[in-house]
This record gives sequence, C-alpha cells and structure tokens, in this order.
Amino acid sequence: MAKPGRPGASKGGKGPTKGTGGKNKRSLEGRGPTPKAEDRAWHPAGKRKAAAERYAAAGGKGRPGGSTGGSRAPRAKKDDDTETVTGRNSVLEALRAKIPATALYIAQRVEMDDRVKEMLSIATHREIPVLEVTRPELDRMAGFDGVHQGVALKVPPYEYSHPQDLLEQVIDRGETPLFVALDGVTDPRNLGAIIRSTAAFGGHAVILPQRRSASVNSAAWKTSAGAAARVPVAIAANLTAMLKEFKKQGVFVLGLDGGGDISLPALELADRPVVIVVGSEGKGLSRLVTETCDQVVSIPISAATESLNAGIAASVALYQVSTLRTGAAK
Repeated sequence: MAKPGRPGASKGGKGPTKGTGGKNKRSLEGRGPTPKAEDRAWHPAGKRKAAAERYAAAGGKGRPGGSTGGSRAPRAKKDDDTETVTGRNSVLEALRAKIPATALYIAQRVEMDDRVKEMLSIATHREIPVLEVTRPELDRMAGFDGVHQGVALKVPPYEYSHPQDLLEQVIDRGETPLFVALDGVTDPRNLGAIIRSTAAFGGHAVILPQRRSASVNSAAWKTSAGAAARVPVAIAANLTAMLKEFKKQGVFVLGLDGGGDISLPALELADRPVVIVVGSEGKGLSRLVTETCDQVVSIPISAATESLNAGIAASVALYQVSTLRTGAAK
C-alpha cells in the first residue's frame, strides 16, 4: 500500500517550495536586479571593460583588447609586456642601438648571412641569451602578418619621449626642427613607414596623440626596418595643445590634406622649424588640428587616384622639405 504524500512535499526532493513554513527562506528570495553587461565577467562587454582597465593600468601601451580583424594564426601567449621584433633588418638595428633585449631567437638551420652573424656576435658580446627554435614557433611569435626571416628579438615596451624635450634637444644642437605628428593614424604599419621616412629624410622625431593612435609595437618595428631604434617617438597628451605650444616657440605647423590651400611644390616654409601633421586616410585632419595649422598643404596627384595613404603622403612631404632645405643650404 502506497504511503500518502506529505502535504506540500515535492516529488524528487528538489528543495524548498511554498509551505515550508519559512525554512530556508533566503534560498527563495530573488537574486536582485540583473547586473549590467559590463559587470558580468563572461559577457563581451565585461571582457572589453576588463581589457580597458588593463590597458589603462599598463600606461596605455599596446592595444586594449580589440578585434584582430579577421582570422589569424594563434599568437604565443604573453605573460609580460615585452614586444617581439622580427625581420633581419629590424632585429639587427635594435641590437646595434643597444636596446635592452632579453632574448634572441634563431630558427633551426637558418641561412647564416652577414646580418645573422652580426646579430649573434652582438648578442654574445652583450650576453643576450640566444635560443634556437623551430620555424613554427617563430611563426607563432611573429603572428599572422609577421615575416620573421628566421630571427626574432624580445625587447621591453617602447619608451616614449616628451615632445617638448625633443624640441629643446634639437634647438640646443643648433638644428632646424623637422617633426612629424600623426592625427588619427591607427595602423601601426603606417606608423612604421612614417618612422622610416622620417629617418631617411632627416626628420628628428614622430609625435603621436595619446588617444586614437597606433603605438610602437612589433608591426611598427618591422615596417620601420629598424628605424624605430634611431628615431624617437613622443606622446602628446593633447595634440592640438602641443601644436599650439610649438607655434609659440617658432615652429610652423603644416597640415597635409587633399583640399589644402597650398600645393606642396610651392611650399615656402620648408627652411623654417616645421612640424608636418598627417591625418588618417579616411577622415583626414580633425577640425581642431586643421584650425591650428599655419598652412594646409596638398600633394598634387593624378585625378585617377583618390588619395595617398598616410605613410606615402608623409614620405612625399618629407622628401620635398628635405630637398628644399638642401637647395637653400647651397
């Protein structure tokens, strides 16, 4: 004979329900309001918030956990803030510049040309550990778009300068300042190309805004072909305010824009202290920066070409300034 069911009992004993007389009352209470998306660690918004906090805690170095923009090969897990410089020219220039590297990686059975031999000589002299690794391991270190050429170098985070300090150093040396400032350039490869052009045409430094800008990471190192070891890069907390401060000290601000009122070949300020401002490829110069410029300069190009990217535009402008300065000096 089946036993009569106890009033209020639930089949299967799944816990307290109505009729328990208040026993385990806390377990019946609601959990309160639903937390915001950014406060839930597993939610994408929460992950973005955590990444932004880590980014701020690190002093704004690197990229705050954004999307990689497509399918990429897995990168080696980073448990520190070091950067990986890849490519024979970039690695050799970094070693020559005595950047405090922590390890030199050489692929197994790498082709021993003069550059690799010099790398090994410098590393041995400076007691930098030399590690032989497989090419797949170097592929992971370099990332999807990194061409390592069989070598990689671990270096500490890039140390940025202050724009005012760099200006004073150039003036103290009795040289005519030539700086390049970037306004909204977010591609590190464009940054690397501009650093390389700045070195090639006698520029003194590159200046980045603190926000919405590429940083000197491994991609910029690679594209600069090692010039990042020779050309200082500075951070301006507020680019417009920095440009205004430079103007007070006699530096002319030249903005590059397709709709500029001065054509580059007609530029008359090349022999003066100059900072060339390069805008993003899509939006160009921001309104406040444009209003701060002494002149907005355009590069004449074929009507069939819509525009030049930031790296090429900076190179053309630097070449023109360098040519005019050389001619004026003769």
